[in-house]
Amino acid sequence: MDAQELREAYVNFFKERGHAYIRSASLIPENDPTVLFTTAGMHPLVPYLLGEKHPEGTRLVDFQKCVRTGDIDEVGDASHLTFFEMLGNWSLGDYFKKESIQYSFDLLQTVLKIPVDHLAVTAFAGEDGIPKDTETAELWKSHGLKDDQIFFYGRKDNWWGPAGQTGPCGPDTEIFFDDGRPKCCDACGPSCHCGKYTEIWNNVFMQYFKDADGKFSPLKQKNVDTGMGLERVLRIINGKETVYDTELFQPIIRKVEEISGKKYADDMRSFRIIADHLRAATFLLGDGVVPAKMGQGYILRRLVRRASRYMSKLGFDGVYMQQIAEIIVRDYSAAYPELKQNEKEIYEKLTAEEEKFHKTLAKGLRRFDEMLAENGDSKVLNGELVFKLYDTFGFPVELTQELAQEKGLTVDINDFNNRFKEHQEKSRAGSDQIFKGGLADHTVETTKLHTATHLLNAALRNLIDPDIRQKGSNITAERLRFDFNFDRKLTPEELKAIEKYVNDAIKADIPVVCKEMSLEDAKKSGAIGVFDSKYGQTVKAYIIGDISAELCGGPHVTHTGELQGFKIKKEESSAAGVRRIKAVVGKFD
Repeated sequence: MDAQELREAYVNFFKERGHAYIRSASLIPENDPTVLFTTAGMHPLVPYLLGEKHPEGTRLVDFQKCVRTGDIDEVGDASHLTFFEMLGNWSLGDYFKKESIQYSFDLLQTVLKIPVDHLAVTAFAGEDGIPKDTETAELWKSHGLKDDQIFFYGRKDNWWGPAGQTGPCGPDTEIFFDDGRPKCCDACGPSCHCGKYTEIWNNVFMQYFKDADGKFSPLKQKNVDTGMGLERVLRIINGKETVYDTELFQPIIRKVEEISGKKYADDMRSFRIIADHLRAATFLLGDGVVPAKMGQGYILRRLVRRASRYMSKLGFDGVYMQQIAEIIVRDYSAAYPELKQNEKEIYEKLTAEEEKFHKTLAKGLRRFDEMLAENGDSKVLNGELVFKLYDTFGFPVELTQELAQEKGLTVDINDFNNRFKEHQEKSRAGSDQIFKGGLADHTVETTKLHTATHLLNAALRNLIDPDIRQKGSNITAERLRFDFNFDRKLTPEELKAIEKYVNDAIKADIPVVCKEMSLEDAKKSGAIGVFDSKYGQTVKAYIIGDISAELCGGPHVTHTGELQGFKIKKEESSAAGVRRIKAVVGKFD
């Protein structure tokens, strides 16, 4: 079974059981400040897990593209990836444990054809006044699993949430493939890292609410949230040793072999880093991320530059990333058509970044060698030298750390961070804000700012340029941040006009109306959306009079007057050809 067959088989299995298929959301989270990228299948569905009605109903299924960069330095081994796909199915207040486990078992048998004796599962052992989840264990036994295939673990391994101090949470059951080798010790089980067990699926049962006092009470709406790693499953069902041996990576690796003249077996780590990083970069570019010094753009730049460095190690002398990206676009466009739709921009941005770094890489490596000499006998590179390497040659500090490690040295990262602080948005740039089930902040304040973002978008399109499109958005309780394509700084007069436009709409106290319609009808009506690929066949369009109509998951105020006022705090460059506005709402004198 190849990857596309697996995606289709999974979706069709759940469609036959009443689930509506929803398309993958963008890798750029919609107005969620807790994370740089979409890192799990449930991330775009948070409002609906909290009780908001989903346009497609209470049973959903999808395959979701995800990016996690917390383990970026580990990429190159047999299993770590930055980009991956998550197969998922959800029950939003519909079925619960019995049906969820039944569906999972049936799919494992009929679609994946994994023998029962090669399965192992885990359940919650009980903790903090929450009872042991014997119900889940009994349900697995009813499908033929024996006692020695069922393991109980505590909160660390078998509990999800809440994201913050309060919110929905519950036990989960994780499903593992047992490769059949003997146990490494008496305590060997799914929590062991000997390699005998590989996690392939996780079913989360959201059934409790934790309040501010730490007390748990049953949720009114009990949800099921599942996630299955496509790459892992594909490896297992096709009997491959690593995910890099599957057809998801082999065409990329063969292209790298062809261009470099080197063999994968001779330097697996370099090949894997190049394949993984360029796959992730291609998808990020396809969703509108552009290389930059901060935030999402910094992660993209880091991936491209790290790939470039390992291409140089393999002897690449020139600009070749587009050739590799073409393989990725070709192989993934059936599942993710936005790649084909945006391929010209992907290639242009990727090549420009590669050329930019290629010109400075050799000089930067020479400067690194000089820096080692300047550093003397010290085993720690001082932050000033490291910052100069970043500032002059565009070396991400992580690349310098990697080079230093190869020489048996470390970097004084605290010193570097102090010098780099002015280039950072606190701690968010350059490090992945891991999504720990982080529920988007849907407070009164953020709801107001969400609506203000729609008004700002309309003002820019109406007053500055009708071709302006949103390139990114981040909302906290204090302010909105809106990125848009534009190639120059806005004048003070333009900023005043934009403020007046939004404030006039606020004073008019216009109703904010949500309409559910088909995606086709929404487009015909003139509603705009950032990424078509994130929407299902039924969508929500938020309409603000004749000013704005956007496809959006919400939330929004009911009338624009609730915003009270709007003020632009800053307008600046975000990346090449992308500007950024930061603004606030409230009562201003």
